[in-house]
Amino acid sequence: MPDPTQPRRDHADTGAVPEPTAGDLAVPPMSPIPSMSPLTPGAEAGLAALRAGVDRALEVFLAERAAELDDVDAELGIQGDLVAEFVAGGKRLRPAFAYWGWRGAGGDPDDPRMMVAAASLELLQAAAIVHDDLMDASDTRRGRPSIHRQFAALHRDRGWEGAGERFGLGGALLLGDLCLCWSDEMLRKCGLPPERLLPALGYFDTMRTEVMAGQYLDLVTQSAADTTMARAMRVVRYKSAKYTIERPLHLGGALAGAGEDLLAVYSAYGLPLGEAFQLRDDVLGVFGDPAVTGKPAGDDLREGKRTALVAKALETATPAQVERFQRWFGDPELDSRGVAELREIIVSTGALAAVERLITDLTAQASQALDKAPLTADDARTALAGLARAATQRTG
Repeated sequence: MPDPTQPRRDHADTGAVPEPTAGDLAVPPMSPIPSMSPLTPGAEAGLAALRAGVDRALEVFLAERAAELDDVDAELGIQGDLVAEFVAGGKRLRPAFAYWGWRGAGGDPDDPRMMVAAASLELLQAAAIVHDDLMDASDTRRGRPSIHRQFAALHRDRGWEGAGERFGLGGALLLGDLCLCWSDEMLRKCGLPPERLLPALGYFDTMRTEVMAGQYLDLVTQSAADTTMARAMRVVRYKSAKYTIERPLHLGGALAGAGEDLLAVYSAYGLPLGEAFQLRDDVLGVFGDPAVTGKPAGDDLREGKRTALVAKALETATPAQVERFQRWFGDPELDSRGVAELREIIVSTGALAAVERLITDLTAQASQALDKAPLTADDARTALAGLARAATQRTG
């Protein structure tokens, strides 16, 4: 893994390697994605309303927390500002799954307390992303400098003493921890009664344990250079799949008083869909459009991420292809031509096609489970089907 205290450079920036032509970077398209939105107009409108509710809940909560920080010291204003900017916008998938887990179990569609509970997941997501970017030495997130880079820039602009990059790491670590604390506080203060909140908190605790375990497994996988599909899929499950879809569904369902039968169906739907979601993210990390993803092209390749896509490529590659792949993979200064070289190997070994098939199969498993789900609200089934398409057919 590259040193997180050092900014990355692209060979193309130095002029050492000529820029490739468009043909050099051409890759086959991903699995067919409809030209229309994965969501129907009605479902898109519903998701937009949910996003607006989540936005409002976060604005109120974060304004209160910012006031608390300001009472301690004006210097802490930067923390509140960065969190508010970081959680602004976004797909809001985790709150959406929590909300429809609630609705599927008979929860009141207009209960504002559930919107607060769902919004707390955005702070958990923020904590995970800030720490993930720090560990991966990522320079950007959503088209903006990553949090540790912003803290380093603050140190530089203020003319402070010491190493700015070290300050950036410390600032990001603390900000991620703060988001994690606030996610817990926001959920516990959502206003729902204790008899509903306490069972849900059990799922919330498990979710946080699982994502931390997944993050560490990812760290070990990178350090041990483990490129097996079994390890890659275990990281997929615990680092992303569970806390993206399965556990938010459990959280929402438990808050509405869901029984064990429905919660089990939420797992049968949510776990394969969560894995498909992360596999799509892995594909976008190599083949995605930076203008849409907000990350530099091929960033996962520079970081040496041992994803399922990479594991499948090395599993089926010839010795010569393995040698070529390892020559470029994980180079923090990987240029555009190197990205194209690695992409070509991933495609020619059949790894891209294999992962696309796996995404399709996992999504089908989720769909079959949803068809049998004993949901209380009919619109919940429609919404969850639309969210499944949005999670797996996205381009960013």
